[in-house]
Amino acid sequence: MFAQGDMAVYPAHGVGQIEAIETKSIGGMDQSFYVMRILKTDMTIMIPTATSQNVGLRSIISPEETERVWEILKERDVELATQTWNRRYREYMDKIKTGSAFEVAEVLRDLYLLRGDKELSYGERKMLDTAMELLAKEISLADKMAEAEVVHQIEQLFS
Repeated sequence: MFAQGDMAVYPAHGVGQIEAIETKSIGGMDQSFYVMRILKTDMTIMIPTATSQNVGLRSIISPEETERVWEILKERDVELATQTWNRRYREYMDKIKTGSAFEVAEVLRDLYLLRGDKELSYGERKMLDTAMELLAKEISLADKMAEAEVVHQIEQLFS
């Protein structure tokens, strides 16, 4: 599915580069792994190639798909969750863990809109930052633009 040098998205960690595909002997059986370096943290992880789709490893979205992300971010006719902040936090964290750029966009939009109504909790502010980082990096790579410019455009949508 991926080759050395490919960029991919690992849920909740963000965009990384496949640095190698290695075979390791585990329990007497040879298994193939993607060796992936996460760009934001410089962390290296090994993902079994056989189960990479099950854990949500995916390609970066296409430029066409970024248009759908922008539509999600621009949407204002949404019903914001009225539950407590910790229940909302769990719901949003579940969406981020899916690794879907569209779900992350929903979280980012909802938190920005919520911030307009009330002060966000510390956890929600951290989640907003995480969602922004995940989305901005992927959009910048898909649309071949500077990450800072993507962040600026997103912030403009909510100012």
